[in-house]
Formats: sequence, C-alpha cells, structure tokens
Amino acid sequence: MSDPFFRPVSGFDLPRFAGVPTFMRLPYVPPGHPRFGEVQIGLVGAPWDSGTTNRPGARHGPRQLRDASTMIRAEHPVSRIRPFEAASCADLGDVGPNPASIPDTLERFDAYFARLQETGIRPLMAGGDHLCSLPVLRSLAAPGPLGMIHFDSHTDLFHSYFGGEMFTHGTPFRRAVEESLLDPRRVIQIGLRGTMYDHEDMDFAKSVGIRTVRIEELFARGIEDVMAEAREIVGTKPLYVSYDIDFVDPAFAPGTGTPEVGGPDSFQALEVCRHLAGLDIRGADLVEVSPPFDQGGATAFLGASIMFELLCAMAG
Repeated sequence: MSDPFFRPVSGFDLPRFAGVPTFMRLPYVPPGHPRFGEVQIGLVGAPWDSGTTNRPGARHGPRQLRDASTMIRAEHPVSRIRPFEAASCADLGDVGPNPASIPDTLERFDAYFARLQETGIRPLMAGGDHLCSLPVLRSLAAPGPLGMIHFDSHTDLFHSYFGGEMFTHGTPFRRAVEESLLDPRRVIQIGLRGTMYDHEDMDFAKSVGIRTVRIEELFARGIEDVMAEAREIVGTKPLYVSYDIDFVDPAFAPGTGTPEVGGPDSFQALEVCRHLAGLDIRGADLVEVSPPFDQGGATAFLGASIMFELLCAMAG
C-alpha cells in the first residue's frame, strides 16, 4: 500500500472544479522535492510539438489533460485495481522544452528522463507530439532494448521528412530502432490506416521484423485475439507502451493533429489497454492530444481516461 501522501484529492473532500489541477489530482512532486525519490510512477507533461509537420497544437495537450483528469476516481470499474494504493504516484510537472530548437529540446528531454531512470521512477508521459517518445525510450533502454506495443494510425517509422529532417513526429520509432532502443522483433503496431505517401515505412517495418496490424485486421480478428498476439510478441521482458490518440476514430477523438477515419470507438480505445495487465511495462505515453481541435474537451477526457487505464496496467 502506498503512503497516503501519494493519494489523489477526493472529490468528496474538494469539488473537482476547485483547486490547482494536477494529473488525476495527485500531489505535485517535481525534481528537487524532498519526496521525489519515493515516487514509483511519475506522470509527466511534455508540452512540445515542434516535430509536428501539419496541424500544431499538441504542446497544449498536457495542460488540458491535467484539467480533464480531475474527473478520474480511485478505482478501475472492471479490474477493481486501485492504482494510487498499489504504487506511489505523483505529478512530476512538465519537462521544459525549447520551442525554438528541436536538438536542444531533445537534449533537455534526454537529461530529464535519464534522471527519472536513475531515480527508479517509471514515467507515464503525456504529450506533446510523438517525437516526445524518443527521449523517454533513450532513458528506459539504457539497460537494454525494449519491446513495444504501439497504438496508432501511423507507423512513425519514416526515415526523414522534407529532404533529410530526421526528427519529426513521423520518425521517432525509426530512430529508436536505429539507436537500438527497441528490439524490433518485440514490437507490434496496432490500428494502422489512412492514405499513404508510399510504402517506405511499412517496408522498413517488414525488413527489421516489426509486426504491423492494420485496422482491417484488428476489426476482423477482434481486440482480444490481436492483443493476445501482442502479449506473445513482447513476452515477459521489459516493454514500453505508446498510445497516439489518433488511434481512435476522430468521431470520438477529433482533437489531434493527424486524424484518420475508420478507427476504434472510445470503448475499444479503453479495451485494448485492459489486455496489458501483467506485462513488464517500464514506461508509457499518451500523445498527440491537440486542444485547438478539441471543441468541448472530449478528446482530452478520453486521453485522460486512457492514461488511467495505462496507469492501472503499470501499477497492477
């Protein structure tokens, strides 16, 4: 059982619309806080979207996700997991970017997440665009390459954009394979769809052994069957879970930079996470929530709910 200090503020003690919002109403424990070293799972904002190539706005995602997450309560309705009692969780604040420089921001993020790794804190990161995942993987893979379960409409395995730009939200996992952060034979990408520039990313996936599951296969086989295969692929070794909100159909999650029609609904978005229980998850993320495209906040609330599902899988 975790220390009561690391429990969220209850809606019975303070209304959910009151107080300073933190992720899931957890205590704010930034680096340097006297209890920072006691945190087991740290919820971290990565407010940065300079890797975006079309519709920006995900830099504002962490702030809106925090606000939406005040609706999260203490217990999972199906598994009955109470993650805030199973692990010491806290909001670590935001890792500060340099909005004028991709290289400098990556260095800042590398240093920040390396500190979490050294402290033994498992990160649950809220983006930001998908390039934010790369420095998290760099820290977590220090002991050795990770497996990954990746929910997304896109592979994010492209070599480069615009004649040689190597660091965009469409390239992080290509870099992760090249840097030996991921074991491609233990990586599965689920939900892929949408029109394409070409097959360069898919050809790369096939060449290194990454398993790709298009949305047609997911719907034909069903979530339970595909997730059983995912569990076999990653096995019992350490893995990372990366969840792009554009995995979900834009009818349910319109607030994102690169939406693709024909995806899962909001229940299916939660259901895939419920098959992660018992895996050795060393870190996870929920990225690409873009408030400027999220009228009414439905995408942010779904994103916060997905973060709770991921937290339960990490803490359970």
